[in-house]
Amino acid sequence: MERAVRFIILSVVFFVSQINCQEAILHISNENTNKEYCIVYNQSWTPLSQTLDDALQYPVVNMTSTVLCNPSGVTPDVVKGKALVVMRGDCDFSKKALVAQGLGATALLIASKIPLITPSANATEYAKINIPLALMRYKDFIEAQQVFGEGMQVKLYAPPNPKIDASIVVMLLIAIITVSLGGFWSGACERERMNGDGGGGESKADPKELFLYSPLKVVIFVAMMCGMLVLMYFFYNVMVYAIIAIFCLASASALFSCIDAVMEKLSCPTGSFTIKNCTFSVRSLILAAVCISVAVVWGVYRNEDRWIWILQDFLGVAFCLNFLKTVSLSNFKICVILLSLLLVYDVFFVFITPFFTKNGVSIMVQVALGPDASGEKLPVVMRVPRFSAWAQNLCGMQFSILGYGDIIIPGLMVAYCSRFDVWVNSSKKIYFISCCIAYLLGMIVTFAVMLLSGMGQPALLYLVPFTLTASAVVAACRGEMRQFWAGTTYMVRRPVSAMLKVILYSFSQSGGASCRCFLRSHRFQCISEQIHSFMVGIYFVHHQFMKLSKQPDVFPVCQAAVLLCRGTVISPLIKPGREMIADSIPCLFFCRCHCQCLYLIGV
Repeated sequence: MERAVRFIILSVVFFVSQINCQEAILHISNENTNKEYCIVYNQSWTPLSQTLDDALQYPVVNMTSTVLCNPSGVTPDVVKGKALVVMRGDCDFSKKALVAQGLGATALLIASKIPLITPSANATEYAKINIPLALMRYKDFIEAQQVFGEGMQVKLYAPPNPKIDASIVVMLLIAIITVSLGGFWSGACERERMNGDGGGGESKADPKELFLYSPLKVVIFVAMMCGMLVLMYFFYNVMVYAIIAIFCLASASALFSCIDAVMEKLSCPTGSFTIKNCTFSVRSLILAAVCISVAVVWGVYRNEDRWIWILQDFLGVAFCLNFLKTVSLSNFKICVILLSLLLVYDVFFVFITPFFTKNGVSIMVQVALGPDASGEKLPVVMRVPRFSAWAQNLCGMQFSILGYGDIIIPGLMVAYCSRFDVWVNSSKKIYFISCCIAYLLGMIVTFAVMLLSGMGQPALLYLVPFTLTASAVVAACRGEMRQFWAGTTYMVRRPVSAMLKVILYSFSQSGGASCRCFLRSHRFQCISEQIHSFMVGIYFVHHQFMKLSKQPDVFPVCQAAVLLCRGTVISPLIKPGREMIADSIPCLFFCRCHCQCLYLIGV
C-alpha cells in the first residue's frame, strides 16, 4: 500500500510554470479613504496607465440595473464624462462599449457575477472604441458602495509585471535545501546500517524502504507513470480528489518520519506505557496527532490561497525528504536509466503532446494547472506567490510553481552519490557535494531559460544532464567509475529461510569439496559428478528462492554461474527448459560460488 502511494504521488512530474493574465487595478477613493480592487482588461482596447499618478480620475455612475445593450432609458447628461458601471450579459462587450461611448462616458466597468475573463471582440471592433473597458466582480462593487457611498472616484491603471520576481529565489532555496537535506539523510541512514553491519550484526534493509535495482522494473515504473498522467488528463475532475486524499495520508506520514528522526537525534524522551501487553510511546502518539492535524487543516483549507501555500510547501518538503530517504537506487546504471526515461517522459508530455490535444495545450500543463472548469488543483507542487504581481494577486494569488518531481527525481541521484560517499569512505563527501552543486546550476539555468523565453520549462531537461554528467566526471577523475556504475550488492541481500540456508550451505560445501579434489589430483575427471550435482542443486535452489522471495534478481550465486569468472569463459550451465552442459570448469569458479553462498547465508 505504501509503495502504491509513493508511485501515485511520483507519477505527477511537473515543471516550473508561471501564469500570465491581463489584470489591472481599480483604485476607488473619496475624501477620507481609498481601496483597490481587481479588474480584468484587454490590452487591445484603449491601454491603461502604468502608474496611479498618471491615471485619470473619473466619478462613478451606478447603472447596474441595466446591461446597456442599447441607449434607451439612459440620459446622456447623467453619464457624460463619468465612469459607467453596468451589468454583464445579453450582448457582447464591444456593443456595450460603443453604446457607452456614444452616450459620452469616459470609462466602462462591467460588473460580473461569474468568473472574470479577458474581454474580447472582433479585430475590426477594437479601433472603434476609444474609452477604457474592464470587468470587475459584482460583489466588489457592492462592497465599494457600502464603504464609499455615492461619492466614489475611480482610477484604472495596469502596473507592469516584472519578469524577475523574488519568488524565484525562494523557490530555488526550497529546492536546493530539500535536495541537500534528503541526500544527506539518505547517506546518514546508510552509514548507520554499515556501522551496524560492522559491529557483527547482519546488515538488513528496512522493510519500509524501496530499492530500485532492476532495469526492467524501472521501465515498467515509467510506463505506469505515463499511464497515470494520461488518466489524470482524461478523468481529472474525479482523480484530483483521490490524489488530494493520498497526499494528505502520505504527507502526514512523511512529516511524522521527519520530525521523529529529529527528535530521536536530539534524544527526546519517548515516555512509553503499556496497556494489555501492548507498549505505546507517548511521543509517537502526540507526534502522530499533530501530523494528522496539520494534514487535515491543509485538506480543509487547501483553496485558501492567501496563506495555505505555506502549509502546502511545508508538507511538500517533508514528503520529498522522506521519499529521498526511503527510495534508493542501487547503482549508477539504474540512475542513468531512470533519469533518462523521465527526461524523455517530461519533454514528450510538455513539447510533443500539444500537437495531439484539441486545445493545443500540453497534457503536462493541463494536469499541472487543472482545467478551467475545476477549482481543484493537484497538490504535488511547491508554490510561492509572485510578490511583485500586485495587480494579479488582487484578482487571485499568482504563483511560481515547481513540481515535486523536479526535486525528487534529481534528488534520487544526489542520494545515491551521498550513499556512495559512505561506501568508499569519502571524508570530503565529494560525490554528494558535486551533485548538489550540479543540481543548483541546473535550477539556475532552468529559471534563466524560463525568463528569457517567457514560458514555463520542463526542469528535468536541464537537471538530468547536469547531475548525471557531474557525477560521472567525478567518478572518472577519481578512477572509481566501475565501482560507481556497479554500486553495491547490499540491496540484493534478503532474509533467507532456515531450510534454504541449509541447502545453500550444503551445495557450497559440495563446491568446496570439488575444488579440493581438483587441487589434489589436477584432473577434471574426479569432479565431473560433483560438478553436475552441484549445478543441479544450484538450479533447484534458484527456483525455490524465486518462489520464496518473488524476486529473481536477488540470487547472486545463480548470477555468478553464468558470468565470466575473472576472465575465464564459463559455459551457460543454467538455462530453464534446456539440458545443462557440464564441461570442465576451473576451480576458481567453485571457490567464488562457495564464498558467495557463505556470504548470502551469513556464515
